[in-house]
Amino acid sequence: MIEIRSLTKKFDDFCAVNGISADIEEGHVFGLVGTNGAGKSTLLRMISGVLKPDGGQVLIDGMDVYENPEAKKNIFYISDEQYFFANYTPDDMKDFYKGIYEGFDESRFVDLMEKFGLGKNRRISTFSKGMKKQLSVILGVCANTKYLLCDETFDGLDPVMRQAVKKIFIAELEDRAMTPIIASHNLRELEDICDHVGLLHQGGILFSKDLDEMKLGIHRLQCVFGSDEDKTAFLSKLDVMSHEERGSLHTITVRGSRESLESMLAGTNMIFAEILPLSLEEIFISETEVVGYDIKNIIA
Repeated sequence: MIEIRSLTKKFDDFCAVNGISADIEEGHVFGLVGTNGAGKSTLLRMISGVLKPDGGQVLIDGMDVYENPEAKKNIFYISDEQYFFANYTPDDMKDFYKGIYEGFDESRFVDLMEKFGLGKNRRISTFSKGMKKQLSVILGVCANTKYLLCDETFDGLDPVMRQAVKKIFIAELEDRAMTPIIASHNLRELEDICDHVGLLHQGGILFSKDLDEMKLGIHRLQCVFGSDEDKTAFLSKLDVMSHEERGSLHTITVRGSRESLESMLAGTNMIFAEILPLSLEEIFISETEVVGYDIKNIIA
């Protein structure tokens, strides 16, 4: 498990990460969501031990990660800014990482390079941005670490390659309980792979929740009331997160189970009522509106 405790990092007068605490359980796909500048990259660099926190602590399986090789051997960090040694080929990078990670799977590397159509003896400097991202993912997977930290890993990949990378992550999760931590500003990109999501904003974490629990605990109701009295009585029973009126049509986002909402509807004289599913983005919009943030400045 990765334990993040009151983590803080400043660059001069700018606070990039401000008192973040969270637990990342093993065997889950953890999505770290936020706009550019929300603190995602800085947080990942501290989790990987690249940056030293100004305050707080990161524990990898109970060990402090900073300047601790024993803890770092369980982590592979894929940076948003791709870096490879000058004039190196993928085969050279494979040999480099083999010297760092004892469990590096060379046969898996050869297999994935062939499947992705990447030349292992071609100079990486001639690769496109997307090809470099693919190579980083292959190297990260083949390092066989328990935790794989991915910073905007899907950015630059075409739709086919994005799906291929997701399938690889899922296969690794099933085969050896690898735990990917994927930072992205794109909620739609994470919805079909993550089972736990944390939302960052201005260096702090708004919340960290299980995705299924969120989807089961928030619903959107569109309805038309028979009278103002019916509306007042019904709304008084709900835990309302947001409420919009357009003419006679009401759109209400509420906390609670679908079953409890259906039970309440059964005892009303609604002219029209429909319970609608929410996407991950809509759930986050609702959550952030509750805590007073303008969603347009939080989620791309």
